[in-house]
Amino acid sequence: MSVQDAGAVELLPERSVFGPDDGVGIEVRGAAAPGRLTVWRLGELVAEQEHSGAGMVRLGTLPEGGYGIEYESAGGTARTAVEVAADRRRRLRYGFVVDYAPGRDVAPIADAVRRLHLTGVQFYDWAYRHAELLGGGEEYEDALGQPVSLATVRALVRAVQAAGAGAIGYAAVYGVGNEEWPEWRHRALLTAEGEAYGLGDFLHLVDPASEDWLAHFTGQLRDAVSRLGFDGFHLDQYGYPKRARRADGRIVDLAESFVRTIEGVRTALPAAQLVFNNVNDFPTWATAPAAQDAVYIEVWPPHVTLGSLARVVDRARSVAGGKPVVVAAYQSVYDRAPAASADLATAFTMATLYSHGATQLLAGEADRILVDPYYVRNHAAEGSTAGMLRRWYDFLVEHDELLLDPEIVDVTGAFAGEYNGDCDTAFAGVAVTETPAAGAVWRRIVRTRHGLVVHLINLVGQGDTLWDEAREPVGDAGAGTLRIRRIGGRMPRIRVADPDGAGRLLEVEVRRDGEHAVAELPRLGLWQLVLIDDGPADRGIDD
Repeated sequence: MSVQDAGAVELLPERSVFGPDDGVGIEVRGAAAPGRLTVWRLGELVAEQEHSGAGMVRLGTLPEGGYGIEYESAGGTARTAVEVAADRRRRLRYGFVVDYAPGRDVAPIADAVRRLHLTGVQFYDWAYRHAELLGGGEEYEDALGQPVSLATVRALVRAVQAAGAGAIGYAAVYGVGNEEWPEWRHRALLTAEGEAYGLGDFLHLVDPASEDWLAHFTGQLRDAVSRLGFDGFHLDQYGYPKRARRADGRIVDLAESFVRTIEGVRTALPAAQLVFNNVNDFPTWATAPAAQDAVYIEVWPPHVTLGSLARVVDRARSVAGGKPVVVAAYQSVYDRAPAASADLATAFTMATLYSHGATQLLAGEADRILVDPYYVRNHAAEGSTAGMLRRWYDFLVEHDELLLDPEIVDVTGAFAGEYNGDCDTAFAGVAVTETPAAGAVWRRIVRTRHGLVVHLINLVGQGDTLWDEAREPVGDAGAGTLRIRRIGGRMPRIRVADPDGAGRLLEVEVRRDGEHAVAELPRLGLWQLVLIDDGPADRGIDD
């Protein structure tokens, strides 16, 4: 199978998410000859349709779930994916926009939302000032001198929504600029020396839960929804202070203040989509259960390894209550390394996050990726990067039920290893580890609604496990073997998927070896997902 990254033929879902009653539409762009469009659900063919060429293919309604879509023609096979869900907010595949210049073309943004299946787009730094969001009229420069036209903001909001995503306006919960500071300095958060905490030389920080500030802040947000049409807000903070003295002498625990702030915004905007930024995992334990729609974490040192990312996600999922988990892991490696090495770093990051049940805030605008916390300083993706992102975002959507379902649990310690002997993998001459280790294959086993899933991440050839450093080409792990204990006389069905391979689950041969079933796995690239289906359990109870 020849799978095109972004060749002459491109498939674009009509929307990033379809409802169960929506007819699914797939736009075929650039087809020079007739072809066949097929629809796959966890590796099973569920529909096919001949197509004469470019235009929109109507597939009718599909049950809820993730689907792979392929278009085979003389030029090869183009792919995309489709999510069908009753609630768009059940997942947050997050993107961003930063350019609100007068008259900008918004069509490429809509295409990016569809291409990468984004369900939320953060409108970063759209406001006039941090404490006066709409004080600049219809056109102005933001606090750092970037031009903003509210007509462009409205056009982007409409384009993003029409493409299926939520338009999420950025708002810092406690930042006050120099011009507005005299009005709010009585709510200042103070350092031990009595100076107001701030950001650079243009912002000062207040207690976000103080009654007068919260009333002002939520009023600003309501006005923004009314005037611009936002679906919700990205509520930002800067990770400090954790505790501080307020100007009136009160000691403030910011974890408690942030929770009260989120609840205050929810009360003011009951229908809004809210995403709070837990900077470096602070204070995820407190805010995750609050009335917001996702658990979002922006990571910084000491969270520098793949293992630390995995632990951040595990902690977040343990308190998320089923909410989607998103990690902002900025790939600054693109500023220091060639695209090929940086793409590998990003792929390792995504493999870690996806296999642990989280998504990454990374891609945005039409062709940009984040390398810096000031989103205006982004990186223009090269063709290789754009192709990789598309493949991996498609893979995420197509295998959603095996990756992001909140009911998925880690069972590695209960199934793998000599003592358990229930399910494990081995590679010729290469160690298999349960935590990421340079030179090894990192193995994780999870239980899903569809059976066991084994995640294999290939760290052979890597000198360390840092997620934001240039990576060496993926090494050869050698022949891989999967062994699973059989149940009764049944033989399990084993299928394997690779985002850099065919993209969908492919069946592998299984042989009997005593009480175990054994499968020889395809060559391991960077990440392999192995689905083991040993049939449904009997639900009856013996008398």
